[in-house]
Amino acid sequence: MIRAQHHLPAGSLPASASGTITLDYDARFRRRIALTSDQGLAFLLDLPEARELREGDALQLEDGRLIEIRAAAEPVADLRCTDPLHLVRVAWHLGNRHLPTQIFADRLRIRQDAVIEAMAQGLGAEVLRLDAPFNPEGGAYGAGRTHSHSHSHSSAEADHRQGHAHAHAHTHTHTHSHHHHGHERPGHEHSGGPDHEGGHSHD
Repeated sequence: MIRAQHHLPAGSLPASASGTITLDYDARFRRRIALTSDQGLAFLLDLPEARELREGDALQLEDGRLIEIRAAAEPVADLRCTDPLHLVRVAWHLGNRHLPTQIFADRLRIRQDAVIEAMAQGLGAEVLRLDAPFNPEGGAYGAGRTHSHSHSHSSAEADHRQGHAHAHAHTHTHTHSHHHHGHERPGHEHSGGPDHEGGHSHD
């Protein structure tokens, strides 16, 4: 199978593309995967590292041919704003949640998310759901795709859970070391149970 080992950003293509490949947002962050162009050409994407594949970029095959990247239509929501200041305000709230966002002059585009859409409506934006290409802003300083807030929050929450569980276990041990006899009742067998082993659950 012929390989594509070079990614060329839009605007730097040395020649016109001989084919195209249409991918949605999730499929446009890849390093190594077998793909098939829109024209039926099978090839192996084999990049040195995972790259953001944006609309208008190209993949260069071993024989020099170029396959242009096209963004597939997918479920998105356009958040229409009344003026530039309003747009900046809504964009600030989206950025505060690290949400991938495509910026237009009069609107912001996100992937459909009922909770975020309700927040945007609360901020005065008009929400329009549609199927359209999604090309959000990349990371700052050329870092490529950003991670969602939910991922960052999950990591922080996991660290919090571990710390809380450790603190609870430590406190629980000391409490029962000093007061176990005071709580012991005839015929009652003390058992740690699920709550004593894992700390408080936040799920």
